[in-house]
Amino acid sequence: MTRRPLAWGVWLLLGLAAAAAFAPLVAPYDPNASLDLVRLKSQPPSWAHPFGTDPYSRDVLSRVLYGTRVSVSFALLTVCLVVVIGTTYGALMAFAPPLLSTVLRRMLDLLLAVPRLLILLAVAGVAGPLSLPVLVLLTASTGWYACARLVNDELAALRSREFTQAAQATGVPVARLVYRHLLPHVAPTLWALATLAVAGTIGLEAGLSFLGLGIQPPTASWGNIIHDGAGLVHTQWWLTVFPSLAMLIPVLACNAVGDALRDRFAPTHFGGAAASTRSSSAPMRSPPVFRP
Repeated sequence: MTRRPLAWGVWLLLGLAAAAAFAPLVAPYDPNASLDLVRLKSQPPSWAHPFGTDPYSRDVLSRVLYGTRVSVSFALLTVCLVVVIGTTYGALMAFAPPLLSTVLRRMLDLLLAVPRLLILLAVAGVAGPLSLPVLVLLTASTGWYACARLVNDELAALRSREFTQAAQATGVPVARLVYRHLLPHVAPTLWALATLAVAGTIGLEAGLSFLGLGIQPPTASWGNIIHDGAGLVHTQWWLTVFPSLAMLIPVLACNAVGDALRDRFAPTHFGGAAASTRSSSAPMRSPPVFRP
C-alpha cells in the first residue's frame, strides 16, 4: 500500500470531521441569517467575509462549514445503510438454497440494469422535495447493489475453504458462521468499498441538491450553495468556487484512502477472498480460528 496517499487522505478526512464537528464554534455567523440585505448583499471575499456573501447577504463561509456537517452526515448514514443491506443480501445469495439463490441473483441483475440516478430523479420529481431521512433511505435503497454482489463473490469463494466446510459439518448455524468466521475476511474489502462509496454519495447529494431535489434551503449543503450561484458565475464566482473546492476535499481524500485499502487487500481484484481463490500467486489470508 502506498502510505503517502493514505496518510494525507486520512489527515484530510480528520480535518473535515473536525470542521463539521466544531462548525458552531468556527463559523463566524449564523449560516441562515441575512446580515444586511442592502449593504452586505452579494459582497466579494473580504477580511470580514473570507468566502463572500450570497444574494441574501448570508455569509458563505458559515454556510460552507455547516454544509459540511449536512453533506458528510448524509453520505455516512447512506453508506452505513448500503453496507448493511448489501451485506445481508449478498450473504443470502451465497448461502440460500439453489433455487432461492438463483431468484435473488436475477433480481439483483434486474436492479443493476436500472440507472440509479433515474430512479432518484423520478421519485423526487413525483413526490417533490424530500426530507433528509427519506432522502437517506431512498439513496441507500438504490445504492447497495454493488455491495451485495461483492459480498456474494467473497462469501462464495470462502464457502469452498476447509474451515467453512468443517464448521458446516459440525452444525454451526449459517448466521453464526457468516457473522463470526466469514465476515471478518470480507471486512477489509468492505472498508475499501465503503470509503469509495462515501465519495460518490457526497457527489450524488450535491447533484440532487443543485437540481433542487436534495437538501432543501435554508438548510445549507454544498449542492444548494452552488445552486445559489449557478447563474452568477461571471459576477459572483465565490458562490460556486468555494463550495466546489470544499466538496472536492472529501472526494479526493476518500478516493485516496479507498484506493490504498483496495490495493492493500485486493491487488488483483476488488475483493480479497475472491482474488485469492482466482490467483494462486496472490497471498492468502490465514483462516480464522474456528470456535463452534
